[in-house]
Amino acid sequence: MIWKLSLTGIKSRLKDYTVLFSGLVVASMIFYMFLSLAINPGFMSKDVNAPGQYLSFIFGFGIVLLAIITFVYLVYANSFLLSMRQHDYGMFMMLGAKSSEIGLLIFCETLMTGILATVLGIVIGFGLTAIVSKLVISSLGLQITHFQIILPNAIIWTLILFVAIFFLAALRNVHKLVRSKVIDLLHEDQKPIKLSRKNGLRVVETILGLALLAAGYYIMGMPASAIFFIIPAALVTIVAGSYFTFDSFFTLIINLLLKKKGFAYHGIRVFTLGQLKFRIRDYTRILSVISLLFALALGAITVGLNFNSLKDQAVKSSYYDATVMQNSPAVKKNMAKLDLKSKATYHYVENQKDLYFNQAELEKSPLKDIKFIQHGNNFPTYKPYTVKTKDLTNPNRYGNMLLGTMVGAGKKKINLVSADKLKTIKGQKKFVTLLTVKDFAKDYPTLMKLEKVQIAANPAMASALTGTKPFSYQMMLGFCSGFAFMGFFLGIAFLTMLASTLMFKVLSGAASDKVHYEMLYKIGSREKVLKKSIRSEIGVLFLLPSVLGVIDVLFGLRLFKALLPKPYMGIWLPFLIFIVLYFVYYAVTVKLYKNIVLKR
Repeated sequence: MIWKLSLTGIKSRLKDYTVLFSGLVVASMIFYMFLSLAINPGFMSKDVNAPGQYLSFIFGFGIVLLAIITFVYLVYANSFLLSMRQHDYGMFMMLGAKSSEIGLLIFCETLMTGILATVLGIVIGFGLTAIVSKLVISSLGLQITHFQIILPNAIIWTLILFVAIFFLAALRNVHKLVRSKVIDLLHEDQKPIKLSRKNGLRVVETILGLALLAAGYYIMGMPASAIFFIIPAALVTIVAGSYFTFDSFFTLIINLLLKKKGFAYHGIRVFTLGQLKFRIRDYTRILSVISLLFALALGAITVGLNFNSLKDQAVKSSYYDATVMQNSPAVKKNMAKLDLKSKATYHYVENQKDLYFNQAELEKSPLKDIKFIQHGNNFPTYKPYTVKTKDLTNPNRYGNMLLGTMVGAGKKKINLVSADKLKTIKGQKKFVTLLTVKDFAKDYPTLMKLEKVQIAANPAMASALTGTKPFSYQMMLGFCSGFAFMGFFLGIAFLTMLASTLMFKVLSGAASDKVHYEMLYKIGSREKVLKKSIRSEIGVLFLLPSVLGVIDVLFGLRLFKALLPKPYMGIWLPFLIFIVLYFVYYAVTVKLYKNIVLKR
């Protein structure tokens, strides 16, 4: 009988359960997507070329952060489930149901809902991961070739995490509802909320919150050399500042608006402002967390996509585009395909101890290189310069090391002689040709083939040729593509789950608000006016953390000036994703909230 009543109750709230179920599916799907990204062995070792310990820290931090967000999200989703069902459970107990029966019912409902949502989320995650990965890879031109969609380890760990969370949630629900009095379950939504009226304390808290935010933004503009001070100091000041700002500043603004009778008593604005005052005081913690993690989400997408710009820096950091040390038909064939900008050939003789170069060739076409110029806390710039000929024979000068590295000669002594004398010196007669092309990105595939053909023909040349620009560009391409991909996935995961968390937080209080809207309707408020009030109230709750999060990320990106050439480049893309995704969740929340509180 109890199960029959439970199924009837679920059926009557099928739309609400569909939203809850879909939200849980999205949570498990996103967690699986990122976990499959983080523990992909081929992706980690081949597509992202970075030190193993560094990668482990980055991905480990991302997984822990995502797990925390997932837990917070599921707590509020579970609160939404309780708010829908607690009145029904109270009715069951009034009809004579035993506490043990109600407890078993609650436990099974919560756990089964979570398990079904998790399994469905993982299955959908397979397809969505495949689609999103292809779209991101193709649209950004990334070089991702070892990303696996279905990973048993990711499936197992996603199931373990979600089943554990729902098991704990089920126990919590049983403890809360079974031990509650029937009258409390039936009238939970009618309990009063206490508000502090100490305005003087609110003013002090507002000043402190804004001062802490300003201090945090100033700290993030300090030189990158103080990074070990910047991160903990900025974290403490901005977290505390955000909390105090939500707890006091916005409440003071609402109080000021309520005192302006010409504004407050137009329509039912006084009711809307009163609702917001209660909401913000109740939502201080969650709004603070959401604003901070929105900043992290936007920052992850922006910084991740900007890693792609480091490919251009790899091109600028080396002067010559390719090194040729052979004259085979395959080499000539590839050179013929290049759109050359310059070509310099140096002949030399190599013996056991020395290198002898034709001095006239080096004077006619001087050797060139790139100089790094550091501008304070900003990303360094690159400037080409001509290497002095006299520096080539001096072992203590950079030009000597540069020329020796180009020909793979190690520490052999470099000598400059005339063309006639070079003919008389005994040893291996060799040459090196240094090429530059008009468009490196266009000719990169051919340049790479050119270097690989030479290494295949003579593996001894690997030490000299693997350090050339095509190989450096290839390594940077994999590094940038991997982190751009990771940042995009992580940012989308944060945005989706945080918007979902706020949605369920708002909806979990909808049942208690229903009576307020019923009273307004009974005293003559039109439904059109009530809907406008709902849109305004929920709009402010969605807008406040997003505005503070945007401000946080705009100041926070200054931390990356020393790492990225243009940390703000392409910032419109994450902001566009943020606006579209956020608006969708706002519209869904408004629609569901209306269906609950305006249903007569």
